[in-house]
Amino acid sequence: MNSSNKHIRGLIALTPLIVFMISYLAVSLITGDFYKMPISVAFLIASVYAIAITRNIEFNKRIEHFSAGAANQNVMLMIWIFVLAGAFAESARSMGAVDATVAMTMYLLPAKLLPAGLFLAACFVSISVGTSVGTVVALVPVAVGLAEQTSLDPAWLTAIIVGGAFFGDNLSFISDTTIAATRTQGCELRDKFRVNVRIVAPAALITFCIYLFTATDIAAPTPEKIEGIKILPYLLVLVTAIAGLNVMKVLMLGIISAGIIGIATDSFGALEWCTEMGKGITGMGELIIITMLAGGLLELIRVNGGIDYLIKLLTRHIHGPRGAEGSIATLVCMANLCTANNTIAILTVGPIARDIADRYKLDRRRSASLLDTFSCLTQGVLPYGAQLLMAAGLAALSPLDIIRHLYYPLIMGACAVLAIIFRYPRKL
Repeated sequence: MNSSNKHIRGLIALTPLIVFMISYLAVSLITGDFYKMPISVAFLIASVYAIAITRNIEFNKRIEHFSAGAANQNVMLMIWIFVLAGAFAESARSMGAVDATVAMTMYLLPAKLLPAGLFLAACFVSISVGTSVGTVVALVPVAVGLAEQTSLDPAWLTAIIVGGAFFGDNLSFISDTTIAATRTQGCELRDKFRVNVRIVAPAALITFCIYLFTATDIAAPTPEKIEGIKILPYLLVLVTAIAGLNVMKVLMLGIISAGIIGIATDSFGALEWCTEMGKGITGMGELIIITMLAGGLLELIRVNGGIDYLIKLLTRHIHGPRGAEGSIATLVCMANLCTANNTIAILTVGPIARDIADRYKLDRRRSASLLDTFSCLTQGVLPYGAQLLMAAGLAALSPLDIIRHLYYPLIMGACAVLAIIFRYPRKL
């Protein structure tokens, strides 16, 4: 096969991704609502198209290839983690762990440190629950209430919550972005965390100092009741995960501890606990379906030669590891802009990033960290992203009002770019 035919074949193999983006973006732009077209439907359309254009293979074999991609080992392990993460997050939320965390933070910090304390609370809650959306839902109403009581700018306080939410989205052991990044790159959660935290910790510290030194004296209410015991499930998850315990065991411990404490404190009964776990698992349903469809779609693209072609296209002008890491960062940012979902962006370009990492001998922990960090950067400043839309709705603001005050995602992105330029951290 000559180079011209290879080029054409490579382009055709990649067209399912184009079909996905068009089917998702076209409807979104026409309706003016980026959540009008379900991502799962867009992936289904692209998957059907990918099966249809696959040539020289019997139809049954095409389905087998798709199914093998949808149910490969990494995908199934990811699904199991999603199930457990959903059960834990909902169990902890329903027994009052989020409210207890916020109350404890406010109790421990002086009123003049309220903005910095809100950022700290958002960071802790998000890294504990593993979801930026959940953190926004839980804490933005608190921020709005405090703004009313203190006459502080609600857009500023809301932005503090959104920024802190992406700290945990990027680092948490139970975050779907972390899980997706580590599974697609084939590295351990704790190893990715150790690399990732050295890149973004300076950004969190700088942001914290900004809030610390820009705040004036503020009169804020003191929480009437502190339920420290309800924070224990989050602490248990954090400690055991950092200690290196298998993520499945970590989540099971979190679920059990949340259930025991919830029943002991009369937050719910045994049956109510099961109901809440069911809600959490069901809430992961769409993400699970999308994960399987994305896995099957990418497998067909691989079978048709699309991934090899794309790697050659992207790496044609790459010279050295910096260029390779920059291409990974660019890929995931572009995918995020198209899908408005950082997890889906990682799942879409993760296999490509892994191949680039292997070709240029990049450490898998670095490629996983870059995927997660740059996807969170893009999602954090995306006006049509779920987090900003939800925060804006809860605070009765425009997403653009919030973006003006977003410090952490931008500083995090700057730190990640510097990490690529200076090859930091050198010792992994």
